[in-house]
Amino acid sequence: VPIKERSLGIFGDEKRLDQLVRGSALFGDGRLTPEILRCSIVPEPLPWSPGPNPEGPVLVIENAATWHSYCRWNAARKPFSAVVYGCGNRFVDGILSMREILSSLGTRSVLYFGDLDPQGLLIPQEASVRAQAAGLPAVAPHLWSYRQLLKLGVGHGQQWEGEPPSSTLCDWLESCAEPTRQLFAAGHRLAQEHVGWEFLNGVVGMEQS
Repeated sequence: VPIKERSLGIFGDEKRLDQLVRGSALFGDGRLTPEILRCSIVPEPLPWSPGPNPEGPVLVIENAATWHSYCRWNAARKPFSAVVYGCGNRFVDGILSMREILSSLGTRSVLYFGDLDPQGLLIPQEASVRAQAAGLPAVAPHLWSYRQLLKLGVGHGQQWEGEPPSSTLCDWLESCAEPTRQLFAAGHRLAQEHVGWEFLNGVVGMEQS
């Protein structure tokens, strides 16, 4: 049965067993497993819109408004085999549901575009670790989108208050890493909604990277 159903039966709390599996010494190699308790972790389902390009990568978008705009753009310009709504932090727990999406599309490439703030970078990197542990492809940045965000966001960064990110957090962004470090050093963040429908609708071409 789903782990939350088993947890409710044992503890009267649907979330308790999931918490124990993820962070308790009770579970691990040679110890308790969900299988022993006859339950399984059910991944969060991720909404997605199939696209007209079967050869294209899958693009995951962090936020709902930008997902909607990219779905419209993909229908017209056809760069992606599908556009997936990552649902913010839910993408980390929902990464295993990508197996079904990728299987139905025959796609082995997953790209991601989200906010340029520490949490927005942590989400795809944590999801990528879980994906690879489960035999799924790594989650890579959609660098074209991040480059557009950095350009469009010049002078429009929002103040961000929080713990300073680790020095390596931005490395995942490859060629966009250094300008993002400078953005964070200035105490700013950029919402991905800067790359909106009006901008996308005027784009003539793009690099698939």
